Amino acid sequence: MASNTSPSTNITWHDGHVSREERAQLLKQKGLTIWFTGLSASGKSTVASALEQHLLHKGVNAYRLDGDNIRFGLNKNLGFSPEDRTENIRRIAEVSKLFADSSAIAITSFISPYRSDRESARKLHNEAGLPFVEVFADVPVSVAEDRDPKGLYKKARAGEIKEFTGISAPYEAPESPEIHIRTDQKTIAEAVEQIVSFLAQNKYI
Repeated sequence: MASNTSPSTNITWHDGHVSREERAQLLKQKGLTIWFTGLSASGKSTVASALEQHLLHKGVNAYRLDGDNIRFGLNKNLGFSPEDRTENIRRIAEVSKLFADSSAIAITSFISPYRSDRESARKLHNEAGLPFVEVFADVPVSVAEDRDPKGLYKKARAGEIKEFTGISAPYEAPESPEIHIRTDQKTIAEAVEQIVSFLAQNKYI
């Protein structure tokens, strides 16, 4: 469960001596967040990992924030209730914004099932003047369930996992993502190429 501590008070934002524009010029790169969303076993983490590797090999500074990995540290005090899912995404939106502000490409891979939470993440970036690219890793539940690499769907069907997205908890698909990938119809390489082409066309890389 998330903590119910009161908001911080008596704090002041402290600007550094390097502007975002100067940082981008020095690093020869602009920052942004690429936000993968999709069901468990939709392939979002697999494609995100391949994208990170591809960009790094091209000399582009990119870093991947994975949903499971984050819960080992930063978000280890959160469960899977609707409230905790929202807090999970709020924290990651803030972290990815910091990466983007540093001129890195933040690649997040989270189920992020609620449309309102993803829109809040987008708004956070928009208000900071940072690009936000939503990638919908789209597969039917039946395909994700057939894949089931972690055996989670089987456990959810057996009632061993409560509030499992796509089975006993909702997933609200994006209405107008920047990039829509049917990961059951494309190879990993084709999915990465689709994203890289979008980034290049929009002069993000």
